Parts: sequence; structure tokens; C-alpha cells
Amino acid sequence: MSKQTKFLLNEDQMPKFWYNLQADLPKPMPAVLHPGTLQPVGPDDLAPLFPMALIMQEVSQEREIEIPEPVRDVFRLWRPAPLFRAHRLEKALGTPAKIYYKYEGGSPAGSHKPNTAVPQAFYNQEAGIKRLVTETGAGQWGSSLAFAGSLYGLEVEVFQVRVSYDQKPYRRALMETYGARCVASPSHETVYGRSVLAKNPNHPGSLGIAISEAVELAVQREDTKYALGSVLNHVLLHQTIIGQEAMLQMQMANDWPDVVVGCAGGGSNLAGIAFPFIGHGLRGGQKPRIVAVEPAACPTLTRGKYAYDFGDTGHMTPLTKMYTLGSQFTPPGFHAGGLRYHGMAPLVSHCKALGLLEAVAYDQVACFEAGVLFARNEGIVPAPESNHAIKGAIEEAMRCKREGKAETILFCLSGHGHFDMTSYQKYFAGELTDEHYDETELALALASLPNVPETV
Repeated sequence: MSKQTKFLLNEDQMPKFWYNLQADLPKPMPAVLHPGTLQPVGPDDLAPLFPMALIMQEVSQEREIEIPEPVRDVFRLWRPAPLFRAHRLEKALGTPAKIYYKYEGGSPAGSHKPNTAVPQAFYNQEAGIKRLVTETGAGQWGSSLAFAGSLYGLEVEVFQVRVSYDQKPYRRALMETYGARCVASPSHETVYGRSVLAKNPNHPGSLGIAISEAVELAVQREDTKYALGSVLNHVLLHQTIIGQEAMLQMQMANDWPDVVVGCAGGGSNLAGIAFPFIGHGLRGGQKPRIVAVEPAACPTLTRGKYAYDFGDTGHMTPLTKMYTLGSQFTPPGFHAGGLRYHGMAPLVSHCKALGLLEAVAYDQVACFEAGVLFARNEGIVPAPESNHAIKGAIEEAMRCKREGKAETILFCLSGHGHFDMTSYQKYFAGELTDEHYDETELALALASLPNVPETV
């Protein structure tokens, strides 16, 4: 058995194309609908929010879309990202399984999010845009877009969910270091934010609310566009560089995953690692199980309904068919802020509906326990979001131990937790508890889903 730990690609092996899963799906995705007419939206409907290059990627059915050379030049700062064999974790677990992890925490912002932030900033600059407005939960996306904006001379404004804004001050400092402006959401800077605060001055915020605030500002100026760090097709597309690199590295290891695991909030990290493997299977190759791991306090894929819903709480976005807890649902303030979203990427949701992936949900204390075990064996302190993928991988490894199976498990370690140490402090102090959503609130949120006829 090889004891090689790192599998590294040369820069000239970095993928030159993003992979578009839509080209290989057995059934096309449901259309995105205009909320007023319930008719499919066209490029012109999205033009106030995004540059046309990104809109065309959003609707593309081509299998491969070229990564612009200037974007690849920036990617060389941290890509290709390493693949590790987790020998020490395997030994600690006493499992016959082989565990590999793709590590995305080596990017300047510390996560996988720059994989889409950089091309989004690039295309916006090419379109003559001067300012980008966005939202962020834990701050991984906000800091990544701030980094990308600094490279392309773009002004960046970030609405950060209030509970994360308070929990993670160093994320805010990182955004400001890159030159961005960070505002706690809900805020007094938008009509929608003020309406939320009028009802509850101490509202903890949610990604849905922060999206509404960002969209409201984005459409007010012609030199401004909106940028999103997850959920949309073009965002998931950009992240497939993760899985494509991992496929090359698994071949270097003379191995192939039986199970691919990713944490799931909006869907970008999961799609990044999993979509190339799903596509490979759809084209006749080996089909690994795909396991999405989400927080039990915001269990979109495991408790949500597959239905048309708004992507934001203020109902400013088009309607997409996705697994959702309802746009009015506010998750409790657990520490994996990047996973606190009421919906799931429509393309990830479509894969779940087609049976191409499965989902599980775990409480945050168990996920932190898994993250600490990982750190003490592999050395990397994971982000709270990534702890969910680690927990999922450990559960699969222990299943292999019970069943006596030497399966190969691959997961995406989507970012480091260096700005999340207050969460770990609370864990070690016994102050980190499992948060639980309000069942009544969930029922009300699901009951208020838009009425879209099944025939649409």
C-alpha cells in the first residue's frame, strides 16, 4: 500500500475548461420563472443583476466552457489545490477505508470561494462595472469577493448576516483589508432592511434577508451589479475546477472514490467536488455515491420541499425550483454561517430529485467533534462548514469498518477555520450547543411557498 500523502498537479495541469453538468443530465432542469408572469425568464430579465457573460454561462447547455487565461493566471496563486490521503485519520478511526480530501483552504481568502469570485469580478470589469454588491454568511464569500474586487479595481459592498457579523469579527477585518465595506444585515441602508428591523430590532439576520438588501442596492445604479457566492448555475460551474483536479489526482493515486462527500449550504462546494464525478458516471464511467452533508438546524435537502420559491426573503429574485425550507424561514444562529440558507442550488436540487445524490444532516456539536479529531490527526483546523463534510466522511469510514469494506472516500475540505476560533473556544468551554429550528416557523414558511401550478 502506498504511503504517499500529497498528490500535487503542476500548474500546466490546471483545467482549462469548467465542466457544465447540464450537458449530461438525463432530464433538463425546471425553468426559472418570473414571479409576476410565471413565464421562464430570459437573459434580459437577469441583465440588471449580472453581466451578459455570466448570464450566458447561467443558461448554457455546453459541456465545457473555457476559463479565460487572465482568470487562470490569478488561479495560479493557489491552484492546482492539493489532494491529501488522510493516513493518520484512517489509523485513528481503525477503518479499512481509504480517505482522501481535496483541500481548498490554501487560497488567499482561505476557502473555495475565490474559484468563482475571481471570474465574476473579471467578467464584471470587462463589462465596465465599477461596483459589486453581495451578501455573506460566515464571511468566506464576502472576503473572497473583496479579494477579487481588489485585483480588478472594483468597489465591493458586503451585507453580512448579523449573527455572523457579531460572531466573526476577523472575517470582517479581512474584507476591510481587501478594501471592501461590510455592513451587518438587516441594516438601515435599504428599504427592506429597515422594514425587517422595524418588526424586530434584534433580528439575527439570514442569508435570504442579506440577499434582498444586496439586490435592492444593485439595481439602483447602472455601474453596479450583484454577485452571488453559491446557488446559481454559473457559480457551481466555476467550482467544478475542484472536482476536475481531484479526478486527475485520484488517477495519480491509482484510486477512485466509491463515495464523494461535501458539505451543503447553498451548494457550491458540494457541486465543485461532486459534479465532475456525477457527469463521469452519467457518461458511462464509474458512479460513486454522492453524499451531501447539511446542518440539522437548517436541513434544506432532508426536511425541505422540492418546490418553486424565492431565493431571497424580500421576494426580489426570480422563482427557482429547489429544495427549500421557505424563503421566510430564519435558521438559528449556529456557527456554520455559510450553511444557513433556506434553499439549495436548483441544479443540486435537481440532482437530488433525480436520485443522483443523497443527503444527511448532523448537529453542530458532533460536527465540531469530528473537526477536532481531524485537526489532531491531519493538522488542519477546518472551517465550521467543512466540519460537516468531515463528519460525513467519518460516518462513511465507520460504516466501512462495521461492514469490513475497504472503500475509497473522497471529501472536500472547503476551507480553514483560522477566523472561526471563537467557535472552537466555545466548543472546548462546553458552551457550544446544538441549535434547533422552530417546527412551527418551518411549517409556516413552507405553507407560504408561492402558488405555482404543477403544469408550469
